[in-house]
Amino acid sequence: MQSSPSLTGKVALVTGASRGIGRGIAQRLAAAGATVVVTARSLDSAVAMPGTLAETVSLIERAGGRAIALAADLENPRERDALVQRAVDAAGGLDILINNAGVAHYATVDKMPMSMFDLTIEHYLRIPFALSQAAIPVMRARGAGWIVNIGSVTAQPPLRPYYDWERVGGATVYAAVKAALNRFTQGLAAELENDNIAVNLVGPSTAISTPGADRFTPEDYPTEPVEYLAETALALCHLPARERTGLLTHSLHFPLAMQLPVFSLDGRTQLPAPTIPAWAHPAINPTGE
Repeated sequence: MQSSPSLTGKVALVTGASRGIGRGIAQRLAAAGATVVVTARSLDSAVAMPGTLAETVSLIERAGGRAIALAADLENPRERDALVQRAVDAAGGLDILINNAGVAHYATVDKMPMSMFDLTIEHYLRIPFALSQAAIPVMRARGAGWIVNIGSVTAQPPLRPYYDWERVGGATVYAAVKAALNRFTQGLAAELENDNIAVNLVGPSTAISTPGADRFTPEDYPTEPVEYLAETALALCHLPARERTGLLTHSLHFPLAMQLPVFSLDGRTQLPAPTIPAWAHPAINPTGE
């Protein structure tokens, strides 16, 4: 069995880690040896959906890892702007930032309230910008760093003839902001390469079942396991920036293209190599370049 990267001695901050993709990434980074600071709006009570930070910490600790929970409402500018320093104070530093938090709101453009438009930009562009801006000086002082943004396959252009989802699903604004996050990732990678801070992005190749996403996913849609995205996130936050930065990767495509072994979230079991389903978007670049 091939070995996976070691993050021993590294500190990672994972936003939106009380459930779903954020929780999966936190578990995988902890299994690789990182001290993981997990954050969401509440420590031990579920807000709107199932899942708490306390549960995430318990899962990590039961697997032998180390996690620290910090509650923060990232829609609150004061709490958002204080989060990176709180993580540094709690864990003794910061090497890795995973910008995952966000709640998708879908509505067609003609029916979308301006408040929903603003909230979409807040979750998927302003918050990653603010947290990255706060993390950069900390990473510079440590001589290296890794920022991983969580993207979406919806950033790819709609295929013709248009599916019903593209016509009435209401994902246009969400997809546009995720496309902006792609470009933000690439530009920030260029700005920070000389500082040895890598900036990359990973999104699902298709769709992952999470408490937040399930309401938008048809019941019969064959979702993919979160482990492949978590393994890709791990692959994006250990090599020097000169070797791997500015990539827009996807969860099934990248491990397959790079021949990366994929492990369970606790790092103990190697999973089968991913397969690319026929319904995956044909414009996805397997290597993320």
